[in-house]
Amino acid sequence: MFRRLSRWAIALPVALALVGMSGCGAGPSGTAAPSPSTTAQETKAQELTVFAAASLTGTFTELGKKFEAAHPGTTVKFNFGSSATLAQQIVQGAPADVFAAASPATMKTVTDASPAGAPATFVRNKLEIAVPPDNPAKVDELKDLADAKVKVALCAEQVPCGAAAVKALGAAGLKVTPVTLEQDVKATLTKVELGEVDAALVYKTDVLAAKGKVTGIAFPEADKAINDYPIATLSKAGDLAKQFVDLVLSQQGKDVLTEAGFEAP
Repeated sequence: MFRRLSRWAIALPVALALVGMSGCGAGPSGTAAPSPSTTAQETKAQELTVFAAASLTGTFTELGKKFEAAHPGTTVKFNFGSSATLAQQIVQGAPADVFAAASPATMKTVTDASPAGAPATFVRNKLEIAVPPDNPAKVDELKDLADAKVKVALCAEQVPCGAAAVKALGAAGLKVTPVTLEQDVKATLTKVELGEVDAALVYKTDVLAAKGKVTGIAFPEADKAINDYPIATLSKAGDLAKQFVDLVLSQQGKDVLTEAGFEAP
């Protein structure tokens, strides 16, 4: 009897120990538990889609890189173009988390059609006359654009840079007949860079971004046609979108934007 009890006294703890060991590293169903580091990496992989005015291409690309560096695993995808075109794409269902427009009017198109966060104005921008470096038409001021001999490019009136041009020319009492109307400010500036026109009305920031490919000429009427730039998160956008907007509104964001020639609101 004593011998039998001794055997059980030894065998039972061993059996229990083996059961405990088999349970280590197993999930509820008995399979191996996922590595905590793997799970963390999977949850970090996120994508943020930002629709932004063409004039923000350089600055937002830079801010996107800063955002990705601060949020490992996150990819920021941009869609740059005419604010009016981007607004229509969003209204028609294009997936976007953040919209940064070059005018309150184009932002209103979006906020009237779908839920969005309250827009915040983050910068302002104004026009300059852009001419080729050698300025073949000898343009010195805004009234020179009314000369029929001067080939002028303007943004289409329905886009913010075009609406601003209409205001500026109206303030000066001038009528200008452009040889081309472009769908965004980058396309308008390209006409000057390629020498296809003698002058164009574009944003000051785009002249600076061209880095010597064009010469900018300031004119007083531009102060009467300044564009405010609003930014907002869109419907169903998560915390990542809010964090990107926060970056744009932060001192770091302001530094990048003002260095590029944008003005504080």
